[in-house]
Amino acid sequence: MAIAADVKSDQKGSNTGSPNGMEVLMDLVSDDLQAVNALIMKHMQSNVVLIPQLAGHLIAAGGKRLRPLLTLASSRLCGYQGDRHYGLAACIEFIHTATLLHDDVVDESDLRRGRDTANAIFGNKPSVLVGDFLFSRAFQLMSRDSSLEVIRILSDASAIIAEGEVQQLMTTNDLETDRDAYLEVISGKTAVLFAASCQLGAVVAERPKAEEQALENYGQYLGIAFQLVDDILDYSAKQAALGKTVGDDFREGKMTLPIILAYEKANDEEKAFWKRVIEKLDQNDDDLDTAIALLNKYNALEDSMATARDYVEKAIAELEIFPDSPEKSALIGAVQFSIAREF
Repeated sequence: MAIAADVKSDQKGSNTGSPNGMEVLMDLVSDDLQAVNALIMKHMQSNVVLIPQLAGHLIAAGGKRLRPLLTLASSRLCGYQGDRHYGLAACIEFIHTATLLHDDVVDESDLRRGRDTANAIFGNKPSVLVGDFLFSRAFQLMSRDSSLEVIRILSDASAIIAEGEVQQLMTTNDLETDRDAYLEVISGKTAVLFAASCQLGAVVAERPKAEEQALENYGQYLGIAFQLVDDILDYSAKQAALGKTVGDDFREGKMTLPIILAYEKANDEEKAFWKRVIEKLDQNDDDLDTAIALLNKYNALEDSMATARDYVEKAIAELEIFPDSPEKSALIGAVQFSIAREF
């Protein structure tokens, strides 16, 4: 049994928001979110019975709907009064869910949020094909918005996500991967959809370019912080306490920031260990414990968390262009939640 590290997620330099920032955000846009959920359920229907059955396994169980929530809150922050953001928020969730279905197949994952993955229940082929269906639904929704700018933002984001996933595949098992390459990967595969989610709020509200850029940057920094914490939690006791598997990234040989930082400081014997377990994937039952011990020895998890906090502060700074409001406070709370969360 691997011994997971206890990673602290204190919020240095921040004195607004709280670890319950997601609840504040959800309460603020709860009515809007109900409308989005109704659209999601409507548009995932199909006469092919397996499609809503498989999609519903992931969508209905849902996570926090963070990306759609960001679209809704950003729209309100910008004073938008219409209903275009409902369809776009649903579109964002379909893109996200499609990538999850594909990711679980690529990663051969059996669990997500403590539940069996769709591919574990229905098989890889149906999961990939239903993921394709959800991508198609997303493009149907964005085309109905009739805005070329919206289509550009979301289609560009979809292409960048795919590039980021391929780039991650290329860096897996490669100990030559450095911090810049890692940040490029997570900027593509994760952060770009956060950025698009927020940017759309300014676009539908027809706000000045400076505000649109600020929201795009906010989302980008939030997404990077979010993925950094995800990668840190893979080695954290918080995962084990929640009944989740610790060390999935390690077992797959993924190059995440904690591994990169520990490898940079490793001595020759430790580098030989990393080459065996990451490059060759020659792992035994005790290797995860050894890896976590090395991460702790070189403060790789704490230093990775410090990097996440830096991006949190960058995200908050981008919101300074907007006047104080409940929406602004909620978005600050949401970005701080990204480093306080346990999943």
